[in-house]
Amino acid sequence: MGAETVKCLVWDLDQTLWHGILLEDEDVRLAEEVREVVLELDRRGVLQSVASRNDHDHAWERLRALGMADYFVLPQIGWGRKSDAVRSIADQLGFAHRAIAFIDDQPTERAEVAHHLPDVRCYPAEDATRLTSLAEFTPATVTEDSRRRRTMYQAGFRRTAEREGFTGPDEEFLRTLDLRMGIRRAREDDLVRVEELTLRTSQMNATGVHYSESDLRALLDDPDHEVLVVTLDDRFGPHGAVGIVLLAEHDAAWHVKLLATSCRVVSFGAGAVLLRWLTDQAAAAGAHLTADFRPTDRNRMMEVAYRFAGFTDAECPCTAGTGTREGVQLLHLVATRQPPPTTMRVLAPVLAQAGDDVVEWSR
Repeated sequence: MGAETVKCLVWDLDQTLWHGILLEDEDVRLAEEVREVVLELDRRGVLQSVASRNDHDHAWERLRALGMADYFVLPQIGWGRKSDAVRSIADQLGFAHRAIAFIDDQPTERAEVAHHLPDVRCYPAEDATRLTSLAEFTPATVTEDSRRRRTMYQAGFRRTAEREGFTGPDEEFLRTLDLRMGIRRAREDDLVRVEELTLRTSQMNATGVHYSESDLRALLDDPDHEVLVVTLDDRFGPHGAVGIVLLAEHDAAWHVKLLATSCRVVSFGAGAVLLRWLTDQAAAAGAHLTADFRPTDRNRMMEVAYRFAGFTDAECPCTAGTGTREGVQLLHLVATRQPPPTTMRVLAPVLAQAGDDVVEWSR
C-alpha cells in the first residue's frame, strides 16, 4: 500500500498495548518500550485510538492508572466487531481508511478488519516496538501544530459537544468561545506549515496553487510581498495555524495572490473575518484590492466568500500590469473601511507599516 503517512493508529489492548488480559488479571503491565512508542507517535502528530473487546469502564480506568488514557482519542471499548470500531473512529475523525492503521495480537481480528476495511493497514502486536522506524509512521516534517495535534482534536471534541448543547443563535455561541484570531508576518520556521496549508486546503483555497517552501522563502525576502500566517484560539485551546495570505503590495492596488483557510474553521467565520480585515487594511492605506481566483471542483465556498465581500469582475485602471497565472480570474474591490467582527478579537499588524508589532483591530 506504499508509505503514505498514517494519521491514526488504533490499538488493541490485551496482549498488544499491555501484557496480560484484563478480565483475567487486574495487574496488566505496560512495557516501557511500548509506552515510548505511544509517546513518540504522539510527538510526531500521529493520532492514536483504541479498539478493544473489554468492559469500557474497567479498561479505561486501567489506562488512567497507567497514565496513558489522555493519549487516545475516541476510544471504542466494548464487545462489537473490531472493524466496526475502526470504521467509527475513521468516520468521526473524517479520515480516509488508507490513513488508518490497526495493531492487534490476534490474526483473526486483523483478518476481520482487513476483510471489511481493506485500505486499513494491519500490524501484529509483535511489531509494536518497531512502528516508529517505519516510513508510514514517520512524517516528512513535524511542525508545532503536529506536536499538539492530539490536544487540538480533543479540544475540538469538547467544543463540538458544547455547541450541540447550546440552544441560542449560532452567533451567540461564537461569542461564548472567546475566539481570538492572530495574523502575523510569517517567519522562517512557519514555512513548512504554510506550505502544508497551500497543499491540503481545498474548499477554502482561492486558487488551488501550491507554493513550495522555496517559493515561500523567496517571497519572505521580497519587500513587495507579505506572507501572512493566521492562527485561531478560543477558551478550549488553540486551533493552530489555520490560514495563509500571500499579498503583493502596490501603490494603487494590493494583489491577493492566495488566500486559504482551513476547513476546520469555516463554521467560525474565519475566512470572512480575514477578508474584511484585509479590506479594512487596504482602505486605510488608500489602495484597492485585487484577488486571484481559479475555480476548482471544490472551492465554490471561496468564490461565495469573495463575492459576498464585494469583489467583482469589473475592470479598473489599478489592475493594469497585474499578472495572473493561466486560468486564474482577477477579481477587484474598491476597498472601504470595515467594522471589526463582533464574534472574535483580531490581533494583527498594520500592513502599511513595517515591523512585527500587532494591534487589536478596532474602530
